[in-house]
Amino acid sequence: MPINRRAWVLGLLALSGALPRSEARAQGFEFQPWDARIKAPAFAHLDVQGQLWRLEDLKGRVVLINFWASWCPPCLSEMPSLQTLVDLYGTDKLTVLAVNFKQSVPVIESFVKRTALQLPVLPDPQGQVARQWGVKVFPTTVIFGADGRLRGVVRGELAWTGSEANRLLQPLF
Repeated sequence: MPINRRAWVLGLLALSGALPRSEARAQGFEFQPWDARIKAPAFAHLDVQGQLWRLEDLKGRVVLINFWASWCPPCLSEMPSLQTLVDLYGTDKLTVLAVNFKQSVPVIESFVKRTALQLPVLPDPQGQVARQWGVKVFPTTVIFGADGRLRGVVRGELAWTGSEANRLLQPLF
């Protein structure tokens, strides 16, 4: 079944309350609101530094779980805006967890060093975490509000410091 881009974007703006559904527009990404009747998969994973990240420990912050890989040009394009977003809001209000898809820790560490990425990077060497979350497109970002509720999924590249992301994220803080 093909993805209906307009329906996803309409959901994005309806969720944010920014625009009436008929005025929604998108470029480069698709948003799907999370069905509140479906329980989110458990999330408790180690980053490359050995720190355990659990969703229940992050309540009170907006949380983005970004699935990416260094071989994915759209992932690489959007990663700096995710870093800037955290820098703007601060880690007390926003956490971005960068889940790397099926790459080795040395490859991940090389990428982090080369790009000076400061986000927590969580290896997913077998793709198990991505499968649990139904990730089939890279990048994919799962969004939680500060209240801990799963709000939706962004598939594709989004400029996280742009107006579309701002309309999506502001109501979640």
